[in-house]
Amino acid sequence: MPNRVEAERISEINIGISEKDRKAVCRGLSKLLADSYLLYLKTQNYHWNVTGKMFQSLHTLFEEHYQEQARAIDSIAERIRALGEFAPATFSSFSKVSSIKEESAIPAAEEMIHNLVQGNEAVVTTAREIVSLADECEDDVTSDLMIERMQIHEKNAWMLRSMVTRQS
Repeated sequence: MPNRVEAERISEINIGISEKDRKAVCRGLSKLLADSYLLYLKTQNYHWNVTGKMFQSLHTLFEEHYQEQARAIDSIAERIRALGEFAPATFSSFSKVSSIKEESAIPAAEEMIHNLVQGNEAVVTTAREIVSLADECEDDVTSDLMIERMQIHEKNAWMLRSMVTRQS
């Protein structure tokens, strides 16, 4: 069993990123976690409640999206923990920083699509802000995670948008 001095040394994070930079990156990641969680919740809500002629395709697509988002939420929270901070995990903490808002109404299918396009784009915007910060801090792991999130959410927005727009 390690003595007190060894235990303190083990608990210190020494990964080549200053504490100040780790805290700044974690603030950004906390916003991304909040955005991602609220988008997850909205997507799952729409999966359960979509109706109309696009029901089957949207029900299936929304399920694919929210399942992927659930995995992403875990990865984001674990990155926050790896950087030495606690991950926010309450609706009140999420609502303080998220750019995505909860909604109480059940919109029509096309409005669901529109709302999810906006939500995916909000996540991309937040991830883009973090990747710039992570690059400044030489935090390649966070940068890689942000690039992955941007790719996925840009693709999700494109797929959703393609369901309601006509090609010229």
